[in-house]
Amino acid sequence: MFHMKFRFPGGRYHATPWGHHVNEGLVEWPPSPWRMVRAFIATSFSKLGLADPVPGNHALRRLIAALANAAPSYSLPPAIGTHSRHYMPLGVLDKGKEKTTLVLDTCATLADGELVVAWPVDLDEECLSLLREILAAMSYLGRAESWVEAGLLPPDSPFTPNCTPDDGSPLLRGQEQFTLLAPVTPSAYGAWFETQRATVLQDLPPSEGDRKLSAAQTKALDKALAPFPHDLFDCLLCDSAWLQSHGWSQPPGSRRLLYRRPADALQIARPAMQARPRSNPPVAAVLLALASDNNRDVLPLFSRCLPQAELLHRALVSRCPSPVTTGCDGDGKPLSGHRHMHILPLSIDHPDRLDHILLWAPMGIDDAGQSAISAMRHVWTKGQEDPLFVSEVGRGSLEDFAGLAGSIIAPSKVWSTRTPFVPPRFVKKSGANTLAGQIQAELASRGLPKASDITFWTHDEWADRKFHRFVRRRRDTDKAPPLNYAVGVRITFAEPVSGPVCLGYASHYGLGLFAAEHTA
Repeated sequence: MFHMKFRFPGGRYHATPWGHHVNEGLVEWPPSPWRMVRAFIATSFSKLGLADPVPGNHALRRLIAALANAAPSYSLPPAIGTHSRHYMPLGVLDKGKEKTTLVLDTCATLADGELVVAWPVDLDEECLSLLREILAAMSYLGRAESWVEAGLLPPDSPFTPNCTPDDGSPLLRGQEQFTLLAPVTPSAYGAWFETQRATVLQDLPPSEGDRKLSAAQTKALDKALAPFPHDLFDCLLCDSAWLQSHGWSQPPGSRRLLYRRPADALQIARPAMQARPRSNPPVAAVLLALASDNNRDVLPLFSRCLPQAELLHRALVSRCPSPVTTGCDGDGKPLSGHRHMHILPLSIDHPDRLDHILLWAPMGIDDAGQSAISAMRHVWTKGQEDPLFVSEVGRGSLEDFAGLAGSIIAPSKVWSTRTPFVPPRFVKKSGANTLAGQIQAELASRGLPKASDITFWTHDEWADRKFHRFVRRRRDTDKAPPLNYAVGVRITFAEPVSGPVCLGYASHYGLGLFAAEHTA
């Protein structure tokens, strides 16, 4: 026998019992043996790099077979069943408003409780070592919101189960019966599969004499056996789409085991409501994600980051005409020092497509600005009848987004243009208004050190990066650049500089955005 512990750092466990809809408001508590075994297999593939198909003598197959031969017992911590209600957008507009549908998010709140599972099987050292690696690599159990920290306990750890397989004896006072989905034993599944195969063979046209099955018979046999996985391990790999396509209402290779637990193992209580702060403290940045009916080809091309930023800026100003969005003070005078909001384009998930936008303001995005951003649900884009859907990914300091936008944030000595640099003034052959002089002036206006070296891209570099396709002029002709001219630039500093580095014309709308070439 071995013991496993599961701790849920988020304090919640999300899982719906098999055969029930999420809106029924039920929680599978404790996690069923079927769910845990499938989680072990999934972790082996996603975190341990195991390749599919798994060899027949692999330790994972032996581990799963051993677990399927016995039913675990549980030591359940105190838990409260609760739910929250969400009106999820459907991506369909009705009279100018987006339709929504009510979805219940049901979970068990566990606080700091620890779930302990005891499995009455003996594992060889290789299987036990693999299980230890799997548990250490697991990040969630149930739905993805159920963050988990798991591990093996020492063999002599004390264990007092309060949730055990039903032994047929009369229930004690304060106990209740319920079922959990579990895998059948490998031998039971093998016998069942052979029965199904024999039944299928009987329905096939008989062979002449002792000859083997013909090609047509073999093809008919394979088609008839398609709904039946060859072994228990293959059953555990089947996803919901496969089950539905073959008409299964319960996964093949599964059974329902009767368990007993304390009647108050999952108490029902009203969730504690936390007082909402009156105002949000200022943040440096907010990350937005763009979506378009699950069709990435409808997302704007990255080369259209300037007009898309203008449309987003217009929507923000209509909701919150404050200095952080308009760039002007209460008297309408422009702010100095580039302290107001920058709309920086990102292509994180889809190459050459604008799928995320980083809103960054050195002066800080105040509570009104954050509220306006949170209230935004969609933004229009040129050439499309339907709008782009906007969702807030997160808010905080620039360092909080280093994992997603590190190329424009991480400190580096060498920076190269991610979007074209458009000179803010007429370019002269000499003096302060040469291309290099204007770049140095832009760096100084943003409090950045002087560049030790400035080089400009060749024509081939410009063409390879498709910079000729970028929109480089704002919609308002009164706000056009002095000349329709842009360059690609590589800047080198004596010491590492942290981003974002945005220089030149329309740098608050995504042009002149630099990316780090070498992080330091």
